[in-house]
Amino acid sequence: MENKFAERACLVNSSETREILKVTERPEVISFAGGLPAPELFPVEALKVACNVVLNEEGAASLQYSTTEGYGPLREAICQRMKAIGITSAINNVLITSGSQQAIDLTGRLFINEGDTIICESPTYLAAINAFKSYNANFVEVAMDNDGMIMEELERKLQEHPRAKFIYTIPDFQNPTGRTLTLQRRKRMIELANQYDVLIVEDNPYGAIRFAGEGIPPVKHFDTENRVIYMSTFSKIFTPGMRIGWICADQSFIDKYVAFKQTADLHTDSFAQRITAKYMELYDLEEHIKKIKAVYKARCTKMLKCIKEFFPENLSYSKPEGGLFIWVELPEGVDSKHIFTECLKNNVACVPGVPFFPNGTQKNTLRLNYSNMPEDQIIEGMKRMGDVLHRELIKRQYVCN
Repeated sequence: MENKFAERACLVNSSETREILKVTERPEVISFAGGLPAPELFPVEALKVACNVVLNEEGAASLQYSTTEGYGPLREAICQRMKAIGITSAINNVLITSGSQQAIDLTGRLFINEGDTIICESPTYLAAINAFKSYNANFVEVAMDNDGMIMEELERKLQEHPRAKFIYTIPDFQNPTGRTLTLQRRKRMIELANQYDVLIVEDNPYGAIRFAGEGIPPVKHFDTENRVIYMSTFSKIFTPGMRIGWICADQSFIDKYVAFKQTADLHTDSFAQRITAKYMELYDLEEHIKKIKAVYKARCTKMLKCIKEFFPENLSYSKPEGGLFIWVELPEGVDSKHIFTECLKNNVACVPGVPFFPNGTQKNTLRLNYSNMPEDQIIEGMKRMGDVLHRELIKRQYVCN
């Protein structure tokens, strides 16, 4: 049969990270590859209670079609959560999405024409790259340092690309690097966006998981012209399987998002929305997040210690204050895909950094996830990775005697 795909189908391939995760599902593999929360922290028993209460109190409504905008009490609860971090919002500024991934995809559908320019951090979130690529966007990468996107570089890119559609940023514990954009740079980003009349898409799935350092208000907190579209999710602080995310933006944007969401799935899972809202009514979500942060802090600390103990010295790595990831930069000329292959032979997995660069600019990087493995597995897995790195770098004469 003749291939009948639309042209855009050629722009999208299966996620490289998802393909890697298929390989790492073998029980003997210690995986630092996925961006997975710790499953033992999911509030299963509390969710059983919340489910029963929802079914007993509003069973038929929870199983019926619902409004596209989302369940009112959940949107109100989200407004209160955002207020606590410095975002003042009304319920009409909030749209519930099927995870923040749908928020990213809807953003592409709403704003990107073929050939439009998107400015992003280098590297950036792989699934956002894939979503925006499906609308045939051009990517302009802005270099980062340990304090996040470099504002001088951002201004230069804005000058070179005056018709850029939006800046896509993950300012808190960025995926894949774990880096956080500083307070001054957040303020400067708003100044530049105002000056060059460009939107900002602020993706913040990890901000609540800060386990060290001082909290910083979101970029949207400094928004003076309603040009920041803020998105977040319950996936990292509650359960990813419920697929509850949200967009917070000016109502003129939300109205368009609603129209596009209606063509995608009509509305986000009604039952899951009500369960999430009921859990937040019956239990203290902040107490639950505190448990998550304590576990992730211990696991991150252990992984950083293992890097220092087991890895070669001539590489650099991020030291996150929250989130799920550590970013490793190997010596120039080392191919991280080869390192991944060799690690997998030793039943340990990471993610090569290449797919996180929209234009394929850097090959000597790795992303490590510490949230999903217990500490004893972190120690063993990092020993195995260290052995591979020492062996491979010695072959290439990168390790000093």
